[in-house]
Amino acid sequence: MRKQVMVLSLMIIMTMMVMGCTDKAEQKETVVSETAEEIEERTKEKTEEAMVDSGSADDMSTVTDNAQMTEVKEEERDTEINESMLSDAGEFVRSMKIGWNLGNTLDASSDQNKEDELAYESDWCGIVTTKEMVDAVKAAGFQTMRIPVSWHNHVSQDGSYTISEVWMNRVQEVVDYAIDNDMFVIINIHHDNSTDYMYPSREYLEQSKAYVSAVWTQVAQRFADYDEHLIMEGLNEPRLVGTSNEWWLDLNNQQCVEAVQCINELNQVFVDAVRASDGYNKERYLLVPGYAASLQGATNEYFVLPQDIEGNSNKIMVEVHAYIPYHFALEAASESGSTDQWSVDNDSDTSEIDDMMDTLYEKYVQNGIGVVIDEFGARDKGGNIEARCEFAAYYVEAARKRGITCCWWDNNAFTGNGENFGIFRRMVCQFLYPDLVEGMMKACE
Repeated sequence: MRKQVMVLSLMIIMTMMVMGCTDKAEQKETVVSETAEEIEERTKEKTEEAMVDSGSADDMSTVTDNAQMTEVKEEERDTEINESMLSDAGEFVRSMKIGWNLGNTLDASSDQNKEDELAYESDWCGIVTTKEMVDAVKAAGFQTMRIPVSWHNHVSQDGSYTISEVWMNRVQEVVDYAIDNDMFVIINIHHDNSTDYMYPSREYLEQSKAYVSAVWTQVAQRFADYDEHLIMEGLNEPRLVGTSNEWWLDLNNQQCVEAVQCINELNQVFVDAVRASDGYNKERYLLVPGYAASLQGATNEYFVLPQDIEGNSNKIMVEVHAYIPYHFALEAASESGSTDQWSVDNDSDTSEIDDMMDTLYEKYVQNGIGVVIDEFGARDKGGNIEARCEFAAYYVEAARKRGITCCWWDNNAFTGNGENFGIFRRMVCQFLYPDLVEGMMKACE
């Protein structure tokens, strides 16, 4: 646990992906690199040059000086953000309200192709998605649905990466379930991070660029007529899979620095592929991650936002995944340090969340750039529902106060000792923890 009073920008954040069913869960590690002193010093040195590096040069007119920025932060920390201060991107994010992930579904993947590729959909979650399910999610108050999609089991192996028509049609069908409910939808490239498809290293960069470009060119063409309710997310948690730095970004390690730079290039390829298409793709909102979709990955000195086409202002948004505090939200109950308790009255529980939200607000939101935390949650630890409810409400409220929206990760897992993030039991179309959902909805009011 951290001290009650923390350096604002000390972000030793554990932001890890949640993948696989209960029997597919894997141990996540901390994403850390710089020391507290280094982070604090770098944060204090924010200048116009830093804003250019982060891709916000066009919006520097919205910020006058550091004193004014500090004044805004102090004024808004304990009150809801002044909506008149929001950029178009900020207003768009606010309209997304609160989101829910259709996890372990269209993102399910395997080292081998199945005879019936549609069987992947239920392989991890145990059930095929229906319109009735999505209707129930909408009825509960969720305005956004993130649909993670893995493509590599559904593309040709001749180097063109042609997506199977059967798979593309099914993805579109599920997207339509939400679009027909006037929901926002996020689709992405999810579990395709491997040396065979997309891998953020110099060795595999050209192959990765070809894969990312091919997939997004086809997906953008298929969804060209969908309006801004459809949001495209370039990559999911890009990282050096299988290395000691998979979840640990060490910026003193040249391999890690190169990985961040490769992610910058892959994000640019994604943007270029979508913008090259017709229809709404010229101006739809796009989401890009930093290394492992971590806070540090999106705020380190080497990460830059992609360049957009002329005429688009802040149509590229930043995505972050944050299961924090780690010992409560993500760590297995059997691990040392794990806790099943969280309280809004405990500063050590809330400070990490507040610090993260402040960091994202200062770097991006107040500079006109939208931020979406499209994976967060707290796994069930032996029925600690009261703590999870309190946590979820606080987390969402903290984000909303700073102009950020959140999407709960739901993998339809409820039993056993795995990563049980499920809140909506799809088999019966019912939210098992209505107080948790109600708390998040009230935080959005």
